[in-house]
Amino acid sequence: MKLSELKSSLNQQPNANVRFHLPNGDFVPVHAHVTEVARIDKRFVDCGGTLRNDSLCRLQTWFADDVDHRLTADKLLKILEKAKSFLGSDDLEVDVEHEVGFISQFPLESVEVLPDEIILHLTKRHTACLAMDKCLPAAKPAPEFSPLKFNFREPSSDCCTQTKPADQIKS
Repeated sequence: MKLSELKSSLNQQPNANVRFHLPNGDFVPVHAHVTEVARIDKRFVDCGGTLRNDSLCRLQTWFADDVDHRLTADKLLKILEKAKSFLGSDDLEVDVEHEVGFISQFPLESVEVLPDEIILHLTKRHTACLAMDKCLPAAKPAPEFSPLKFNFREPSSDCCTQTKPADQIKS
């Protein structure tokens, strides 16, 4: 989901509490807050040798013993406004960094706006080959088949003949 879409959703209910819904169905504790907004710029070479660039907006969550803390949509909008100078664009994809036994990044999939809370639904991130045309073996060409040249009386391979186990053969 793009940053512009997130901001638009947050503006719908500025007093609503923001909740983070993890891909496994759990929620980040209600007293979590966003401790960091970052622009992540990644330059890399894929396995096919192509130079690539990718940028995104990352929200880092954190919670402690402050169980009375609540992050409202308005507070998150103010944090995002302060980050505007270095984010550079509202067209960035958004992900959320959260610690679930280890630090993980979850792309923001959708936002659900309710009267008293805004739920940010997170999804799983997957790896992928970006150069499948260069990395994967070429498909084998299909054998040429012509019914006019095929001898239907002779089996063409073992798959077309049935053999019975030795114990089923009658003598």
